[in-house]
Amino acid sequence: MKIFLTGASGHVGTVVVSELLGAGHTVIGLARSDKAADLLVKAGAEVYRGSLDDLEHLTTGAHEADGVIHLAFKHDLLFSGNMIGAAEADMKALSALAKALEDTHKPLVGVNGILLYGAANPGQITTETDTLPSGSRIDSENFIIGLAAKNVRSSVVRLAPTVHGPLDNAVGFIPTLIRIARDKGFSAYIGDGLNRWPAVHELDAARLFRLAVESAPAGSRLHAVHDRGIAFKHIAEMIGNRLNLPVKGISPDDAKKHFGHLAFFVSVDNPTSSQITQKLLNWIPAHPNLKDDLKNEHYFTPHEMKG
Repeated sequence: MKIFLTGASGHVGTVVVSELLGAGHTVIGLARSDKAADLLVKAGAEVYRGSLDDLEHLTTGAHEADGVIHLAFKHDLLFSGNMIGAAEADMKALSALAKALEDTHKPLVGVNGILLYGAANPGQITTETDTLPSGSRIDSENFIIGLAAKNVRSSVVRLAPTVHGPLDNAVGFIPTLIRIARDKGFSAYIGDGLNRWPAVHELDAARLFRLAVESAPAGSRLHAVHDRGIAFKHIAEMIGNRLNLPVKGISPDDAKKHFGHLAFFVSVDNPTSSQITQKLLNWIPAHPNLKDDLKNEHYFTPHEMKG
């Protein structure tokens, strides 16, 4: 298949490019900068210059492909506090992609985060059947799933908050938590720290995106989850032990000061199942879980400081 991939030079996108090429697919990666284009060329992918704001260009790219994986998101707006602006830009980009795919039965694979569902239903085990009516990024997910009624083989991969592995860079949750611990002099959790985070290795996540674009039924919601739920206190302890730093519980009132924009996410209790996904696509996580991955050096070397 010839697959048009947005977000191709990001953390997950980079691994997805490798997975797709390794399976014999042709990858056409959207690149808005020379740096991104160079990375794609070195990986063996074709380059399609443009950005999420080039809506007609996105439609053309999708039209010329056999399928689309949409990973790009304006994280710069998100991290600056403009989540609404980032979500609106995402919906415009998705509408442009969908314009080329309606009534073609071609696949469109999108992405969302599982933590949003944990925040809405704290403590409950999130499954692929759970939905929400609206919200930032939820609207995009629901839009993609709705394209099944317009003869698009659409699916959404919901990513665990921790997509870990050697390519996890400076904006990922784990390297960010490591930097915060170094800066503050201790590794922290909120309250009793028993809220749970799911996790998945980057290679397992990439394989799920490939399986989705190849064969996921129209209207599928899929979970990229290996660890169903690791107590956040345990994550903090693993980081503290590796850095030889103390581990402390902090109050919810102190969370914003310590974790910054991550404070809300750090407190979410989000146990998650991927049982339906595993059965549907025969997707079985095969790479190290988070506990074993944190025993490796890649999170605790200069690589972890790179953007």
